[in-house]
Amino acid sequence: MDRLIYVAMTGAQQLLEKQAVAAHNLANASTSGFKADISAFRAVPMIGPGQPTRTYAVETTPGADFTPGPVVATGRNMDVAINGDGFLAVQTKAGGEAYSRAGGLKVSPDGELQTGSGLTVLGDGGPISIPENTTVAIGSDGTVSAVDMSSPGKNVTTLGKLKLVNPDTRQMVKGGDGLFRMKSGADADGDDTVTVTSGAIESSNVNAVSAMVDMIDLARQFDMQMKALTTVDQNEQHASQLLANLS
Repeated sequence: MDRLIYVAMTGAQQLLEKQAVAAHNLANASTSGFKADISAFRAVPMIGPGQPTRTYAVETTPGADFTPGPVVATGRNMDVAINGDGFLAVQTKAGGEAYSRAGGLKVSPDGELQTGSGLTVLGDGGPISIPENTTVAIGSDGTVSAVDMSSPGKNVTTLGKLKLVNPDTRQMVKGGDGLFRMKSGADADGDDTVTVTSGAIESSNVNAVSAMVDMIDLARQFDMQMKALTTVDQNEQHASQLLANLS
């Protein structure tokens, strides 16, 4: 009987872990460039003295769903959406390089090109600085230009080019901050074939309806595990009563 207790207990615990992943995806259904986490169960036999007669279910997050999200036109010159596969290179708060598809860019008070969350956007030669009193234009190849609105001729100056990469997604891992990094720890090489669309952003690829259905289904599975534990407890009580009567 104890086997059922342990199996139901671990099943309920791992269902809670999977529900946390589903809740995280649902919470980011409106986050631009977000890629949904994939959650799955794997069977793990208990190893110990004797035969491995107990098998437990363990929740794992093997990766992310790299399916592109819907592209929404914004008309804002600082917004860019990756066309097809690829990523923007950004600098993390720790100083390393990571990759994102969130293309809602802005200019920091220090004149540095950043993502909407405040991460420095990297160009082929490092961070890109934006002069004051200029309007930014981003070409399809990622070239960042500044238009001097104060000059009569509205002079255009090329400031740099976004570092656009397209590594094998099987070699990438998603961090808790939502950014992707190379499993090897190395920086990905720039890819000139990656292009962007200016005046648009990529939405999250999370389907809110599907995520909500998953949440309901996981809640029902959790209830089933708890009912199994209740059944075991009732059976133990009945067995104790029978032994007491026999004695």
